[in-house]
Order: sequence, then structure tokens, then C-alpha cells
Amino acid sequence: MAAAPLPDRPQGRDLAQLARLAAFAAPHRWRIAAALLALLVAAGAVLALGQGLRSVIDSGFGSREPRELDAALGAFVAVALVMAVASYLRYFLMMTTGERIVTDIRVAVFGHVLRQSPAFFEARQTGEIVARLTSDVTLIETVIGWGVSMFLRNLLMMIGAVALLVITSPKLAALTLVGTAAALAPAFFLGRRVRHLARANQDRIAEVAAYVDEALHEVRTVQAYVHEDEDRRQLAARARGALDVAVARIRHRGLLFAAVLLTAFCGIGSILWIGGHDVFAGRLSAGELSAFVFYAAIVGSGAGTLAEVWGDLQRAAGATERLMELLAERPAIASPPAPQPLPRPPRGEVRLERVTFAYPARREAPALADLTLAVAPGEKVALVGPSGAGKSTVFQLLLRFYDPDEGAVLVDGVEARRADLADLRRRFALVPQEPVIFGASVAQNVRYARPEASEAEVRAACEAAYALEFVERLPRGLDTFLGERGVRLSGGQRQRLAIARALLADRPVLLLDEATSSLDAESERAVQLALERLMRGRTTLVIAHRLATVQNADRIVVMERGRVVATGTHAELVRQGGLYARLAELQFLGESAQRVGVAA
Repeated sequence: MAAAPLPDRPQGRDLAQLARLAAFAAPHRWRIAAALLALLVAAGAVLALGQGLRSVIDSGFGSREPRELDAALGAFVAVALVMAVASYLRYFLMMTTGERIVTDIRVAVFGHVLRQSPAFFEARQTGEIVARLTSDVTLIETVIGWGVSMFLRNLLMMIGAVALLVITSPKLAALTLVGTAAALAPAFFLGRRVRHLARANQDRIAEVAAYVDEALHEVRTVQAYVHEDEDRRQLAARARGALDVAVARIRHRGLLFAAVLLTAFCGIGSILWIGGHDVFAGRLSAGELSAFVFYAAIVGSGAGTLAEVWGDLQRAAGATERLMELLAERPAIASPPAPQPLPRPPRGEVRLERVTFAYPARREAPALADLTLAVAPGEKVALVGPSGAGKSTVFQLLLRFYDPDEGAVLVDGVEARRADLADLRRRFALVPQEPVIFGASVAQNVRYARPEASEAEVRAACEAAYALEFVERLPRGLDTFLGERGVRLSGGQRQRLAIARALLADRPVLLLDEATSSLDAESERAVQLALERLMRGRTTLVIAHRLATVQNADRIVVMERGRVVATGTHAELVRQGGLYARLAELQFLGESAQRVGVAA
């Protein structure tokens, strides 16, 4: 299993990527406005505390009057109370708004990815896409909820503190500004490097997630081939790659933070030394120096916080860029701007007219070549041929997972490309050879075809598919959780649930990929009866792997190398000889030999 990372795009060089989140923030603008108001009040209260400190020292202790001290301390506590309430509101509003925004982002990206054509997933690993929806969104969540709030809070307090510093002592204020500039310089020099390392780190983590996802999904194959140790070694190599990049990022970010702190507190020390001499000389009062140090500390700690948050913002910019890459992907298959309505009621007629098609990953080998196939309403047609003949590709084009390179696909007389995509696909019910069972209950799996279906309808579909007899034996019946990919069911049971899903869908065209291939003889007979009842009055296309299951088809279409090479009933095709007769002879002889072996 080799990781195939998503193709990189040019990386942004600044925080402009975060501006692309504005569309997700807009619906929450009133909450953001309230949070900003609370932020302004909290920042103003913190700045007012400095003046309260000056008043306590000069008017309280300096006057040696208990009343003045009590009044100064009372005002100080009142300001602190306002600051606490405003800080709580700012924190609560920003954090909850951040949660709402990232939820919207996650849902939007997931919904957008679901609309991509299968070709999109051929070039990408699912695990890496999942990593973008989890770890990348978590980075953005941290920044929106905490980082932006702290950045704005400290920026506002720094601006206010600088203004009060200038009012108190222009000379010391100039010294403070020089120190602050020196403290912020590392953020700009090291910040870009931190961002590039953060982006690389996220890419490595995504590769690890993709590898883990693939190994766990195919754990039976891993264990069957005793591949655990090799997979562990390969994962360890990928994890070490992620670790190396993470260590480099942490080292640069640590240096950034240490440089800012050292510069800031050296500046405060210089202020205390110069300011102390000004107090001794009578140019400043003790309260003014205390307030000045308080504001200088705000500027210094604010610079440190800004440097730290700057690194988070850089990482979030990288994560935003990766998510926006997904949102920028345009689905290769989509509804036209003005779709042509499909006729109602549906007739169930499908046609492929001179269709040529090659999969995007295999352009050199066309899957279909100038193929023409017409299926009349209510007709049962079986597609037969060797592996690679193009049988499954016919289904893929009918469902418009792909568009033909040449020719046209028509459903009820309307070309597939001109119809609304959802309406087109609602004309088909699919039962694949490998049944798809989700990690949900029996009822949820069957209801997947029609989410609004009642429990009675779900039960009826299970009964018609001869699935009710084993469903009722499950611990909670229809509400039994089936585990990921239906691991708690046998292959035949999973197939019957897939058939129940198609029964519940009640659509005019059935696409059956050898729907009974996983069943034992008893279950196969029961499901075959259910399918015959379902197919009555409906158009049915069956991909036949076992010719014994299609002898009663209205018409059998024999395919080879993407072309139709013969058409007719079972008896007609056997009399004609050719590919079908050879396939029939091989299968029936093989089955006879198998029965003889079993009898022996």
C-alpha cells in the first residue's frame, strides 16, 4: 500500500488564506460583533486597571488616608469585575462561534467531496481526504475560537498601552516601542518557515492517516498474508517522517517564542532601571512608574502572545489552503444549468448509442468501443462476457458516474448529460456484486434507498428479500447495529439486505450485478423468487457471471473487449456457437464436475 498524496498547489505566502473563511463567518456576524464588543470592553478594563494601580499607589498609599485607599481599591475591584464578565462573554462567544464555523466548514467540504465523480477518487486516497476533514479543520477551529480572539485582544491592549505609555513618559515609551519591535522581529523572520513546516507536517500526517485507513479497512487481507510486521514497519517510516517535520516545526516555534520573551523582558528590565532613576529624580511618581511597568508588561506579554498566535495563524493558513483546494475542485460530472426534464411517469427505457469510453486512469485502453445497446421498457437483458468486456462500465455510464468520450447515453429518450443528475440516478436501483453495508442498523441500511420510508415499509422490503427470517433473530431486530461494513453478517445476509434496499427504492430500472452470487442454494432460490417478483413490469439489466442465472432473460447480450459480439436468447446463442457457447460449455462442464466431486 503506497500513499498517494493529494497534488499540491502553490502555497500562499501570508495569512491571506484565512480571508477565504469569511464566507463561513458571515452567517455568524452578529455573534462575532457581540464578541468583538465584549473584547473591546475587556481590553478597556485591563487598561483601566493600570490607572487604578497608579491611583492605589499615589492616592491611596501616598496620601496615607484609609478612605482614599478604600475608594481606590473599590474602583480597582469594580473594574476587575467588569473585565472578568467581559472576558467570559468574549471567550464564550468566540469559542462557540468558532465551533459553529468549523462545523459549517466540515459539512461543506464533506458535501462537496461527496459530489465529486469517481474519477476524483481514483487519483486520491480516502484517508488523506479524511485527514483534511479532521486534523486540518481542528487547526482552524483552534485559531478561530482562541487564536483570533487572543490576537485581537492583545493587539488592542498593546495599542491602548502604547498610547498610555506615551502620555506617561515619552522617553520610556520610545524605549518600550524599540523593545517591542525587537520582540516582534523574530515572528516575521521565523514565522514563514514555521508555516511551511506546518504545511509539510499536515501532509505527512495525512499520509499516515491514509495508510492506517487502508490497512484497517483491509485488515483481513493484512492478517491472511501475515503482513502485520511489514505494515507496522511501513507505517513507522511514514510516522518518523511526520515526526521529523514536527520536531523541526516545534524547534523553530520554540526559538521564536524564546526570542520574543527574552527581548520583551530585557526591555522591561531596562524600563525599570531608567524609570527608577526618574522616580529618584522626581520626574515620575511611584504610581506612574508602577502604571508604566504594568502597561509595558502588557506590551511585552502581548508581543509574546502575538508571536505565539502568529505561528498558529500560519498553521491555520496552511490548513485553510488545503481545505480550499478541496472546495475548489469542480465536479467532473454535474447537472447542466438548465436540465431537460425526464418524462413522467418513467418508462424505464435505456439506450447507449455508439458509445466509446476509456477510464481517466487508463486512456490507452478503451473500456467500450462504438457500443450500441437498446433496452426496451420492462425488458430483462443480461450482459455476458469475460472479465474486462465492459459490462460494469455500462452500469457506470448509465448511472453517469462517467460521461462517454463519444456517443450518447439516453434514459427515457433524454440524453444523460442533459438531465438533472439526481433525477437521472433516481431512475435506477443498484444491487452490486459486493454488497455495501454501512456501520448502522439494519433499518438504516435498508432505508438508505428511501430515508423517509416507514418501519412497516422497511420490514416489508426485508420480507420480500427473504431477509426478515435472519433479521428477526438478531439481538435487536431491525435496530441491530451491523458493525463497519456489516462484519456481523454473512455474505449471503449482506446480499439480501442490499436486495431489500433495492426493493424499497422501487425504481423503474434495476441494475443487478449477479445479485445472487453470494448466496447458498436455499437462499439463492428464495431471493431469485423475490427478484422475479420485483422485475415484473420493470426494466432489468443483469451482469451475469454464472450463465445458469440468465437462461430465462428476454435477451442476452454477449460483450467482448467493449463491443457487442452477439445477441439472442440462451438457446439461440448456444446454437450459434461462438463466445457464448464456449462460456456456457466451460461453466456447465465445470459445475457438473464440481457436483460429481461433491457426490464422490
